[in-house]
Amino acid sequence: MGVMSGHCCAVVSHKPYLSLSPPNLRHSPPISSVSSSPFPLTTISCHATSALSAESPLTEKVGNGLKDFLHIDDFDKDTIFKILDRAIEVKTLLKSGDRTFRPFEGKTMSMIFAKPSMRTRVSFETGFSLLGGHAIYLGPDDIQMGKREETRDVARALSRYNDIIMARVFSHQDILDLAKYATVPVINGLTDYNHPCQIMADALTMIEHVGRFEGTKVVYVGDGNNIVHSWLLMAAVIPFHFVCACPKGFEPDAKTVEKAMKAGISKIEIINDPKEAVKGADVVYSDVWASMGQKEEAAYRRQVFKGIFHALLTS
Repeated sequence: MGVMSGHCCAVVSHKPYLSLSPPNLRHSPPISSVSSSPFPLTTISCHATSALSAESPLTEKVGNGLKDFLHIDDFDKDTIFKILDRAIEVKTLLKSGDRTFRPFEGKTMSMIFAKPSMRTRVSFETGFSLLGGHAIYLGPDDIQMGKREETRDVARALSRYNDIIMARVFSHQDILDLAKYATVPVINGLTDYNHPCQIMADALTMIEHVGRFEGTKVVYVGDGNNIVHSWLLMAAVIPFHFVCACPKGFEPDAKTVEKAMKAGISKIEIINDPKEAVKGADVVYSDVWASMGQKEEAAYRRQVFKGIFHALLTS
């Protein structure tokens, strides 16, 4: 049984590669710095234990034609696994020391951080740089969507100067509006509602350490927050057993739970007993007890969540 934390294990190692999706970058140049012979993506599976050789040209496009990456369930099962396969390919290539795969050469990405994050900034910026691009950081003092400037105007301005926009914001409507008005791809780096890149990174971590993702039992213990919402949306596409163990009053969004259950793809449970939840788990997952913007609730949340984690750790 593995243990993952939403702000530690998965983000640091894997998140950069989730910003790579050639079909989402319609103007990406062809890869000419490596062998032109085809290396079909189907030769590697997310269930495989070995990755591709460093000579892989990575020429096959991955995606479903969508411009943006906003929600896990915007993509079908096949596309999600192809993206994960691509992440394994690129990670293996970079770890070998090969720096010839540069699909973002000459491209720029603006990163909007209404919510600061060390790991998100470092992973996106490093990943984009390793793949040939240049990332621009825009912090809370640089840009205030909906206050200093309308979101649609921000989207249009950044689209003129950049090839990609990544945004880590509070309101989910902000990311939807950015995508609506931007003419370049928009990547959801986090909103109060969901966190799709995180869950893609976690799925990759599971493949590397558990050996598979599909068919596993993933148990989340903690607040039913944006992390849980993205897990639920993943469960609406890929079959696995997802359990959210949370205190009463801290359950995830009811409509998102209903949507995932109606999909009929995965077994989904929302329960209050962490001891019962972790039985037979392949992975136990947790996150912060008080998210950014919940400072006034921090003391109360510490008392609530301390109890369930104490019960779990002493069982």
